Amino acid sequence: MTNGGAAAAAAAAAARRRREQEEEDTLTGYSAQELAEGWEFKIVRSATSGFKRPEFLKQVLEEERRAGWTLLEKFDNGRIRLKRPASERASEPGLGFDPYRSRVGMSEAALGLLIGGCVLAVIAIAFIAIIAITTRH
Repeated sequence: MTNGGAAAAAAAAAARRRREQEEEDTLTGYSAQELAEGWEFKIVRSATSGFKRPEFLKQVLEEERRAGWTLLEKFDNGRIRLKRPASERASEPGLGFDPYRSRVGMSEAALGLLIGGCVLAVIAIAFIAIIAITTRH
């Protein structure tokens, strides 16, 4: 990927994150009553759009349910919004995961490294193939 291509990809990713943040801010208004009643809210993200797979979504929701969280809405295949009563904090010890986690599955950094590694591997294979072809004659 050229520097221009990398910059364009980074700009597009930043624009997507801004749009998603604006969407979340707009769609996730919490009423004064909900907050006064002690509800907690969170958004959980999957960098690989894992929520498109029903079994993955079911597994994550089951884990979250153990901490008292319930699904409010699925924004898209990469984001879900949950809520729970603040009183559920008492059930947190021994869960085996962070009840306030906001990411599941592969992190965005790991995904970026994986994609970058794949691109470098393809370039290396192409380079080796070119050398092999040109030195054959």
